[in-house]
Amino acid sequence: MDAYIVIGLLIAAITLFATEKISVDLVTLGMLCLLVMTGIISVKEAFEGFGNEIIIMLGSIFVIGAALRDTGVLDSLGHLLARTSGGKPIRVVAGMMTSVGAISAFMNNTTVTAMFLGPVIALARRLKIAPSRLLMPLAFSAILGGTCTLIGTSTNVAVSGAITKMGLDPIAMFELTPVGIVIFGVSLFYMIVIGMRWVPERDKNDGPTEASTIREYLSEVVILAGSPLIGQEIFASDFSVMEFQVVKIRRAGQDVEVKPHERLELGDVVLVAGKVQNLIRVKKIEGIDILEDMDLRSSGVDMRDASIAEVVLTPRSSLVGQSLRSSNFRRRSGLSVLALLRGDRTLSEHMADVPLEAGDMLLLQGSYDRIRVFEENSEMVVINAHSVAHNTQKRGIAVLIVFALAILASSLGYIPTSIAFLMVALIALATRCITLDTAYENVDWRLLILISGMTAFGSAMANSGADQMLAQAITGWLQSYGAVAVMAGFSVLTVLLTQPMSNAAAALVVLPVAMKAAESMGSSLRAFAIAVTLSASISLLTPFEPSCILVYGPGKYRFSDFIKVGGGLTLLSLIVIIILVPIFWPL
Repeated sequence: MDAYIVIGLLIAAITLFATEKISVDLVTLGMLCLLVMTGIISVKEAFEGFGNEIIIMLGSIFVIGAALRDTGVLDSLGHLLARTSGGKPIRVVAGMMTSVGAISAFMNNTTVTAMFLGPVIALARRLKIAPSRLLMPLAFSAILGGTCTLIGTSTNVAVSGAITKMGLDPIAMFELTPVGIVIFGVSLFYMIVIGMRWVPERDKNDGPTEASTIREYLSEVVILAGSPLIGQEIFASDFSVMEFQVVKIRRAGQDVEVKPHERLELGDVVLVAGKVQNLIRVKKIEGIDILEDMDLRSSGVDMRDASIAEVVLTPRSSLVGQSLRSSNFRRRSGLSVLALLRGDRTLSEHMADVPLEAGDMLLLQGSYDRIRVFEENSEMVVINAHSVAHNTQKRGIAVLIVFALAILASSLGYIPTSIAFLMVALIALATRCITLDTAYENVDWRLLILISGMTAFGSAMANSGADQMLAQAITGWLQSYGAVAVMAGFSVLTVLLTQPMSNAAAALVVLPVAMKAAESMGSSLRAFAIAVTLSASISLLTPFEPSCILVYGPGKYRFSDFIKVGGGLTLLSLIVIIILVPIFWPL
């Protein structure tokens, strides 16, 4: 009966993880409570995972990544590498993918994708090729680069902690590197020879051609009393000096046609398109203001010290299909939308009435805690937080050097990895590369709770015999074909589960079952664990992976584009895993 209870909870958890109607951390904690109340696991087993050193390691990586981002180091590195990848499209793709994959081996792939997004679009414009030709390879290389090291993805770190509890040695820093490099090499060859023929070419000639005009948001600016803009002709006004394109004017509640000699008047609400930094500067210029800011101040809300962040709406966002007005976004979220960007067409409607779509980029203002809540609930992905102090970049470079030394020292066994990374995080805080509040804000607490809780779920499966029951079912279907076939079955299962679930959750759900199957056949437990780990990071079938979400809108992709291009790459990566894992970790 205990086994059926655990399997039932597993099915319920997978369903809830897939729908995300309830946050994954709440599902995990609720599941732990039920397992303890039924007596399947003890209280100690339920919370043992929360004290694992893997949690410290992951938390430290989140802080280090945020410090490097906020000091501008990642952004500068992205611009540098994108600029040096010039040449023919094939050379550009090869150079870009190699650079992105190398960085992603040591950094969160979503952060790396966001870092390169602007520079790669700018590079496409300079070379007069469609951004869609480069953005999908960008996302794929960031994801697959994470298979090369222990810290390349949180999934690798999570599985390393889980197998330690099962009596195996943790995954070494570069243990996955041989297979990871082959997977990445195959993906590079595939994209150059086959994938690039299938990547859609959209919007080659539309839009601005200069790199400086990339990511121009739509915003509403109000002309106030005493503004020098009053009386100026639209196309010869200070808006041109501020590098804004006037799209539309609303005057006394009525739309006014934008004519060359039309003059601006007091109280005009001007719909403009402009770069994010220029929009932020509007907040400091006398005589004009962003409409949303003015409305908030008239309501008694002071937003002067609020955070500003660029975010991308995910396909799962509750805002998709609704406008800001119909969704009561400001009242419901406590956040204001300063500007809107849509990658596939120029918008002329007023922001509050535009039905939002997946891939839309919003410039949000408000408490970063509130922004973080939406990100944690998979409503949106934060690309940039605009609070960088330029004089911190040198300190950020110093942290990057220390981080590299920590990786080297821990891989050589001089310092435990968790302690090495914790020390780097503390150095980032001590040198004021990141504030303590920002550090806490950037830790993905949902993921840490998920990893800790799913570790306890592994104990529940072992205690109840559920792992043995499931393992026998899968091995019964495939055992006659050999241990490699059984391992391949678990790899395919992991790939499929990463579509509705997060990569880490899928790996941690399949892992205990795969380990039990290996044990029942007398095969290598480590080989099965490595196969599950790698399989969780190669699924590129849909745009639901955060890195793919980031490029979905700007690349003007369709859902079928990822199935068409990513399907073949996923299959090839899976074949590499099935062939190479038994060679490096004999069954």
